[in-house]
Amino acid sequence: MLKIGILGLGEGRSTMSAALQSEKCELKMVCDRSLDTCQKRAEEFKFHQYTTEYQDMLNNPEIDLIAIYTPDHLHAEHVKQALLAGKHVICTKPFIDDLKDANELISLSESTGKKVFIGQSSRFFEPAKRQRKDFEAGLIGDLITIEAEYHADHRWFLEKPWALEQAFKWLYGGLSHPVDFVRWYLPNIEEVMGYGMISANGKKAGLKNEDTMHFIFKATDGRIARVSGCYTGPTQPAQRDSGMSTILRGIEGASQADYHELRYAITDKTGEEKIVQWGDKYIKYYFRFEGQSHHAGEYQNYIEYVADCLESGQTAYPDVKEGIGTVALLQAMDRSLKIGKPVKINDVLTEFGLAIHTL
Repeated sequence: MLKIGILGLGEGRSTMSAALQSEKCELKMVCDRSLDTCQKRAEEFKFHQYTTEYQDMLNNPEIDLIAIYTPDHLHAEHVKQALLAGKHVICTKPFIDDLKDANELISLSESTGKKVFIGQSSRFFEPAKRQRKDFEAGLIGDLITIEAEYHADHRWFLEKPWALEQAFKWLYGGLSHPVDFVRWYLPNIEEVMGYGMISANGKKAGLKNEDTMHFIFKATDGRIARVSGCYTGPTQPAQRDSGMSTILRGIEGASQADYHELRYAITDKTGEEKIVQWGDKYIKYYFRFEGQSHHAGEYQNYIEYVADCLESGQTAYPDVKEGIGTVALLQAMDRSLKIGKPVKINDVLTEFGLAIHTL
């Protein structure tokens, strides 16, 4: 049993549910700086081993791994403290908000022998798992291109005061999901070009950063991919659209994974189309509370994946280097929006002395 502590009980609520229902993991302690939040989670899950002091979890010899769900700007320090305390780490995406911390975290993971896994949870959702399995089985042949998008009517988000702060960017909080899908299949992105804008709805609300973005990626082998994100306008009904979708186009077939809809379609090299729609059993497993705002099932899938990897001595991906590579790509995307020109990812890495690492 992998013994887990959880830091941050907002998003960490899903991981509490995941760990308490898992047969491979044991929840030992949770932590949030808000005592009220700790008490609410204790009552909700009937789990009363909580603390408001992170050091209490770091000092606990029974904890093997700490799962971190704090604000982005705190990730690097919290990961560092966990590694120095001899704990493995799960850290939610995006991994870190400043690449100046990257080299130290890579070195700490290597010197302590403790693993860092980045919680790109979307990879562990049923349609994405099936799409990856079919791709690795060669059902669509070699990959030509990828199209990934995250389009959602999040106008309700604009009512949150922090969403209107300069620091809030949908680029990192939203687009990091489809960007991760692209890197999963096309890891060697060398250049990105993108355009973005603040929609009329966003301007009216006082949004500071882009809520509508389209990007083109180019890999070192010449293949290209597209990523799109639109967040403050209406969307088509789920029968015709998907909140998050990934399309793989291969030389012999194509596949499409529709995230929230639990829907998958593939036209394989035989020319036959197959459609899979997961039903109530899976809906209850993945969406355990508040509709689709917490996806506890995919969190359970990934903590159990990490447990299996640690037991077998394998590396759980995305690991620390892959997580840093994705942050570098996101920062290149951010830069491209500002200057209106293509940006090379290696230029971003070089600025932080990271070009020598294979990310």
